[in-house]
Amino acid sequence: MVVGEDGERLAASLADRLDAVTFTDLTTDQVTARLIDAVVDWAEERGWRVYRRASSVLPLPPPMSAQQSVLDVACARPDGPPVVVEVDHGTRRRTWEKLLAEADAGRVPLWVRWGAGRFTAPPAPILMVTCEVSGRPDPTGRGRVHSRSPRADKLPPAHSAVRVATVDAVELPLPPPGSPGA
Repeated sequence: MVVGEDGERLAASLADRLDAVTFTDLTTDQVTARLIDAVVDWAEERGWRVYRRASSVLPLPPPMSAQQSVLDVACARPDGPPVVVEVDHGTRRRTWEKLLAEADAGRVPLWVRWGAGRFTAPPAPILMVTCEVSGRPDPTGRGRVHSRSPRADKLPPAHSAVRVATVDAVELPLPPPGSPGA
């Protein structure tokens, strides 16, 4: 499947929605759940039918190949092909395989990848929506916790409003010390 402008528009819209998501000191599982909730809200706002943990077209690997893999979110929409979304903290080959199989079945594949950066781009036609978070050791000693600040908190600091006095231009090169005119 060629995703095209529709997929690009959907990925940009979802990225805008995720930009508003903030949290403090959540575990990896809690961040993933929070982002899945945001994806569900985004899809429901558009009037789509939304399915959590929907069956994928890709079967599980052996010995459980009689069962299907599941998608974090699948959306049926009246104005276009279905949209499928996977939310991951890491880069997993299995996620790519699943989303590629969904694309081959005519669905728009979106991959929400969250973390501290250094995101590996997926193969086409999978569209990646990134969500940068910061992480630190959990103060209780149970792994790591993650936080995400509002975008306004990430703006560069304002520069000083104090005016600098006018400085006369200096002709270069400067004369050596001790020479006349120095």
